Amino acid sequence: MRILVLGAGGTGGYFGGRLAQSGADVTFLVRPARAEQLERDGLVIRTAQSDAQFPVAHVTAEALPALAAGKPFDLVLLSCKAYDLDSAIDAIAPAVGPGTSVLPILNGLLHYTALDARFGAANVLGGLCFISAMKGPDGQVLHLGRTASITFGERSGDTDSPRTQALATLCRQAGLKFEHAADIAVAQWSKYSFVTALAAATCLMRGSVGQIVAAEGGHAFMAGLYAECLEVAAAAGVQVPQTAQASMLEALTQPGSTLTASMLRDLQSGQRVEAAHIVGDMVHRAAHAGLRVARLETAWIHLQVLVAAQLG
Repeated sequence: MRILVLGAGGTGGYFGGRLAQSGADVTFLVRPARAEQLERDGLVIRTAQSDAQFPVAHVTAEALPALAAGKPFDLVLLSCKAYDLDSAIDAIAPAVGPGTSVLPILNGLLHYTALDARFGAANVLGGLCFISAMKGPDGQVLHLGRTASITFGERSGDTDSPRTQALATLCRQAGLKFEHAADIAVAQWSKYSFVTALAAATCLMRGSVGQIVAAEGGHAFMAGLYAECLEVAAAAGVQVPQTAQASMLEALTQPGSTLTASMLRDLQSGQRVEAAHIVGDMVHRAAHAGLRVARLETAWIHLQVLVAAQLG
């Protein structure tokens, strides 16, 4: 399986790097400055346990069409931010041929509309990941926190497809924690409902989970917000498993927890955020289903005001 990874930042650099390190055929699509860095230093991955530095194949947008024409890619791993989706689609398009699959591991679900329209639904796999990672000042991939994991599957539910079986084999050989999901929609909605509740609450309240639940009415607010997300999932025909619900509700209501959404951290540092892709899309899905989600609606209004203020 020949894999193209868009970018060599925190998420793509980590998963693509681990696959490349294990011997998989991986090429990174990067900008010229990053290409020079990779040519000079190789890919550097730093974790709490160990560091790794090794050469990786890379290509710039200008050279991609010729490279893909000479030897087509089987899979494109897409891990951009939602607000960069349009430019990311244009960037990878020369590499997506008749036999190429696209695996997005973005948060949320809204990106499938654009990906399906451009590449065809049959060519777009379902995916998600859990990782805390970033690109360091000198180009290092810094993996922070707990073990990273990637989940993927056919959106049709076919667990025997050669392409997902081949990817599972590569992940296993690389020592990556992964799930080859039989029902990728359940996995996606399980994460999406949690991420949306966490982002909506911590951005609205400007505080951590522990600070919110310590306030009078805070625990009930968090539980109600998560319940609204689960209602939207159910309206979409997906029932998040009870075990997952219990685990995520515990995380969202844990006393003393310092947990915040990355969206809040991005807001506080003045960076662009995926508010429309995460919270906004959940509100729109609720409206389409005829659901009233007052807590989510309040958070979405708040985020729109903040984003507008950032844009000046």
